[in-house]
Amino acid sequence: MLKSYEAIYDNGRVIWLTEQPEVSSARIIVTVLAENIPNVAPIKRRIPPASMAGKVKIFGDIVSPIVDEQDWQCLK
Repeated sequence: MLKSYEAIYDNGRVIWLTEQPEVSSARIIVTVLAENIPNVAPIKRRIPPASMAGKVKIFGDIVSPIVDEQDWQCLK
C-alpha cells in the first residue's frame, strides 16, 4: 500500500511535517513541488503532562457552551 507523508528536504535532511513513517529502510519516490520553499517550522503537538491524567474536568466544549444563552452579556 502506498502512503504519502509531507516533509521538507533541507540540505540533505528530511524534516517531517506530519507523522513520520514507521520504517527503518524503504524505497521512496520524491516529488519536488517548488525550488524556493519558505522555511516552515514542523508542527509542534502539545501533549498534556502525565501528572494531569484523571484530574481534569471539562465543563463545556465548542458545541455546547458552559452557560445558557440568556446569561450572555454580550447579546443584550
